[in-house]
Amino acid sequence: MTKTTIGFGVVLILLGLGGYVLSGGVSITALIPAFFGLPILILGVVAQRGHLQRFSLYGVLVLAVLGFLGSIRGSIKLFSLMDGGDVARPLAVLVQSVMAITCLVYIALWIKAFIDERRPEK
Repeated sequence: MTKTTIGFGVVLILLGLGGYVLSGGVSITALIPAFFGLPILILGVVAQRGHLQRFSLYGVLVLAVLGFLGSIRGSIKLFSLMDGGDVARPLAVLVQSVMAITCLVYIALWIKAFIDERRPEK
């Protein structure tokens, strides 16, 4: 799960940097995914040390849940954008939607790994 976590952090950092560059670098809020991705990446690296793995991965789960809850609003606006509706900042809606989906996928993978780890072997 540590490699998945590191990859998750890198994806969020790239998403934040990409959103910032594509928005013309005018808004620091475009970097929010990167602000989540950097501590996730650090916790993923820390999790590679055996004795800190559990605590680090729980920390990443908390960040992933907060990232999902904070970006879900953009996903709701995505449906309006896809229907041809008018939204104030379409790029922000897309970045928030990608962040919400990425966080949700990570949460699902984390839960699966948690269940698999506690499942008795046959």
